[in-house]
Amino acid sequence: MELNAIVIVSLHEPKERIWGQLLSLTEGGVTVRGIDLNSFDDFVRQVKQPEEGQVGLATIFYPMRRVERIALDEAKGSIPSLSQTFERKVGRSVLEYLAALTEV
Repeated sequence: MELNAIVIVSLHEPKERIWGQLLSLTEGGVTVRGIDLNSFDDFVRQVKQPEEGQVGLATIFYPMRRVERIALDEAKGSIPSLSQTFERKVGRSVLEYLAALTEV
């Protein structure tokens, strides 16, 4: 896994899936700047309509004991990745969006 890649982190106890940018991966755990996967559609909708309020992405450390797996956000056959879906709906890549947030 490359740092800054867009990933999906599957967690257990409690079961969650987090979509976002991989900031750190160590023996102790993983740090991701992202959102719960269940909130993806709401996130995209609010990015497209910023006048309704900006959705923030949380930067969170998850200890390795909670991490079940980390998968790259990749297309699978004809099914687009979440990053591709974001870019198609918003008009810019998720990495461009995240870079613009850090400039503010």
